[in-house]
Amino acid sequence: MAPVSSLLIKHTTVLATMDDAGTEIDDGGLYAVDGWIEQVGPSVDLPDDADEVLDLSGHVVFPGLINTHHHFYQTLTRVVPGALNAPLFEWLRVLYPIWARMTPEDVILSTQVALAELALSGCTTSSDHLYLYPNGSSFEDQVLAAETIPLRVHLARGSMSLGESAGGLPPDSVVEDEDAILAKTQQAIETFHDPKPGAMVRVVVAPCSPFSVSTDLMREAADLARAYGVHLHTHVAETLDEEQFCFGLCGMRPVELMEDLGWAGDDVWYAHGVFVDDAEIARMASAGTGVAHCPTSNMRLASGIAPLRGYLAAGVRTGIGVDGSAGNDGSHLLGEVRQAMLVARLAAAGEEGPLFSPREALRLATTGSAAVLGRTDVGSLEPGKAADFTAISLDRVGYAGAHDPLAAVLLTAPVNVDHTYVHGRAVVSDGEVVGIDLPQLLERHNAAANRLLG
Repeated sequence: MAPVSSLLIKHTTVLATMDDAGTEIDDGGLYAVDGWIEQVGPSVDLPDDADEVLDLSGHVVFPGLINTHHHFYQTLTRVVPGALNAPLFEWLRVLYPIWARMTPEDVILSTQVALAELALSGCTTSSDHLYLYPNGSSFEDQVLAAETIPLRVHLARGSMSLGESAGGLPPDSVVEDEDAILAKTQQAIETFHDPKPGAMVRVVVAPCSPFSVSTDLMREAADLARAYGVHLHTHVAETLDEEQFCFGLCGMRPVELMEDLGWAGDDVWYAHGVFVDDAEIARMASAGTGVAHCPTSNMRLASGIAPLRGYLAAGVRTGIGVDGSAGNDGSHLLGEVRQAMLVARLAAAGEEGPLFSPREALRLATTGSAAVLGRTDVGSLEPGKAADFTAISLDRVGYAGAHDPLAAVLLTAPVNVDHTYVHGRAVVSDGEVVGIDLPQLLERHNAAANRLLG
């Protein structure tokens, strides 16, 4: 029998568990075996030795951050001329023809770069939404890429079927036949989805949006997902343009349309949810429907500010998403958590009561995001949970004079982390992504990005 692989971290300045009680442990640590946490507590109470021992004196440690909405492929099209100052629909029209040139290698490279950036920002689990597959690219390309930078991934098999000739927004060159979409989505689930605790890959059914697929596809996709017990994800209520499109298409607001199509329940989460009213929030809470809050993208594209405090007050499952790297234009999840905190404070200007706190924001990106993705095995540092955590050294000029180490992680300028562990294995160690030549990867990625723009 192979020897047990054990991990001991100790002597953290503070370890924030993000458990229900909000436990924070000075001089804390944890002990894990085969990637599962067995003990969390003061260092003095933990075992003396392990196969790997990590002394994190001078570090703040918290659960790995969880990203609930992204488009990895968009790392190839950041800061594209013509799309710099455009709102969503105009932005998409500029980029659709560029994305139509992507190859399988482009999908692999962009996935690797996005995962590297996420890992360096403290992310251990990420959803992704790839909704176009030009020039022979496939769902498997992303699965293979994720094996090289092993974060947990919820890969959403996205799709677009409603091209311009049929009244949709995307050009016909990037849409697929609906029967083929359903067949390929089913194949992806059967081949790659892992429902077990600790799973590294889960598959999500994810037609892109109300303005890029037919209502028939939305209904059939929901039926397919529920037949296999997988989750559903799509863009909803991101902009006023979308609201007007849904009214013109079906005479309904986006949330109402989604509910009519069967897209409500604890197996569903929406991206953005900016333009929703109190009644819609209440219906989402009652159904258990979740939402990915993406504040930077919503500001970058001038879409609006999502009603975060309304969601939380109503009990809507709410997590954080960095959104596409060309709509953000970044994938720094820790920075996104800080942005969510600041935007929530701004949105509450003039109201009485305490401001949205760093700890509330961090909970959104840990236990909140885990709930959105339907995971009970990650999101907090407790016995029985996976050993997914991140650590940041406090020995930085930006933290000089900071008296609350955990709050400083969000109230000061965001930084790259020093360590990111997934299931007890280092993905980032001493600030470097493990197992890849990052400069070489970036060189290949940038060459691909330049080729796409011609």
